[in-house]
Amino acid sequence: MPVIRVEPCTFALFGALGDLALRKLFPALYQLDRAGLLHEQTCVLAMARDELDAEGLQRQLRESLTRFVSAKEQDAAVMQRFIDRCTYVSMDFRKRDDYQALTSLVSAEQPLVAYFATPAAVYGDICRELAHLELVSNLRVVLEKPIGHSLESSQEVNDAVARYLPERAIYRIDHYLGKETVQNLIALRFANSLFENQWNSRYISHVEITVAEKVGIEGRWGYFDQAGQLRDMVQNHLLQLLCLTAMEPPSDLSADSIRDEKVKVLKALAPITPELLSTHVVRGQYAAGSIDGQPVPGYLEEENANVHSNTETFVSLRCEIRNWRWSGVPFYLRTGKRMQQKLSQIVIHFKESAHYIFAEEQRDQVSNKLIIRLQPDEGISLQVMTKEQGLDKGMHLRSGPLQLSFADTNNAARIPDAYERLLLEVMQGNQYLFVRKDEVQAAWRWCDQLLASWRQDGSAPKKYPAGSWGPVASIAMITRDGRSWYGDL
Repeated sequence: MPVIRVEPCTFALFGALGDLALRKLFPALYQLDRAGLLHEQTCVLAMARDELDAEGLQRQLRESLTRFVSAKEQDAAVMQRFIDRCTYVSMDFRKRDDYQALTSLVSAEQPLVAYFATPAAVYGDICRELAHLELVSNLRVVLEKPIGHSLESSQEVNDAVARYLPERAIYRIDHYLGKETVQNLIALRFANSLFENQWNSRYISHVEITVAEKVGIEGRWGYFDQAGQLRDMVQNHLLQLLCLTAMEPPSDLSADSIRDEKVKVLKALAPITPELLSTHVVRGQYAAGSIDGQPVPGYLEEENANVHSNTETFVSLRCEIRNWRWSGVPFYLRTGKRMQQKLSQIVIHFKESAHYIFAEEQRDQVSNKLIIRLQPDEGISLQVMTKEQGLDKGMHLRSGPLQLSFADTNNAARIPDAYERLLLEVMQGNQYLFVRKDEVQAAWRWCDQLLASWRQDGSAPKKYPAGSWGPVASIAMITRDGRSWYGDL
């Protein structure tokens, strides 16, 4: 039986027939139901503009769950129970009259969780109409990214929602924060003196954060070409990972204590000025190449592409945090599409011992690394130096892992999807895995100055073949410091 006490709620999903809802949100809700983490009185309202009857909704949900839930996790009885919880409401989110249907479906007796899987432009409209129906007193809203495309536009979206709701009712979602490994990063650092006592510039040489994707833009040309990789990935995912890696110990595990420390990191992040562009930033755009042995088109050859686009599909950055803990420690960030493999990881490189006593030709090998894998195969690995076995080896050293695989150490227990964790936290009213307004503003403020430097510079992104690790300039950037990206083949 679950340890968590499960309370009933009404879960209202705006944009219920979109790709995010069908691919991620409904499967996550099904998994919560399967795990006994949905109260028997919890109901799901599926809302979209399409005209659809009850039978049509059931058919859509069954197809979605069959496709996006693994066969071994499909339980016919649970699937039917979950589908029976769901009610479809056809509505135009900008039309007040369409919201009247909610009055008979939403109970004042239990919390209303409203998930906005819609364009950010209608967030304020939905909140206004829910306020008009007097449904905001017990309301929690989940805002999907992107929340704007700049500091100014993000403030407009946040202000539109804040007219009707206090900050404690707003849950800005970044699905990376729901990953088991990201939460384990907090436990790893602050529950183990072995790491926390050495988590500073005295013992750490540098830090890498990589989020690599094998996929291209997947039909999102219209959105992505306006956004680019910096807005799409760095502004939220990579900066959140940076904050969790670099933040000071919070006073406790409350939402505001953790988020206070993350904001301090963002405020201490040194701006990348135009003078630093050539040494601290690499922008790239993928050209034609191959993935898994299959040819793939370049970015400018994708369907509906603008052949003159200078939008970046790859970014690598050399970042510095101006505080006592991290002074002199570079943080290397990179993210790109059509990369050699799908990979999200944080690598902490520890400094060498002050006094070296082994063979000089092995000196380059002697360093400890902590590898925190977010995907695939979530887990933590500590690279340590040991002696090679054998009478003829002398004191020849080898690097090997002390490895923690979450699947193995939990008896192959299923690792929950990030959305399952985040949806459960919203239904429980816990905000610590969600992003506060001042975090969004601080991240956009830092990214905006970099975007302004790019516009001033005017140079085109550097080409890299699909299936590679990005432009050669990204390798050169870290090589100038006498280092290399961990694990590149």
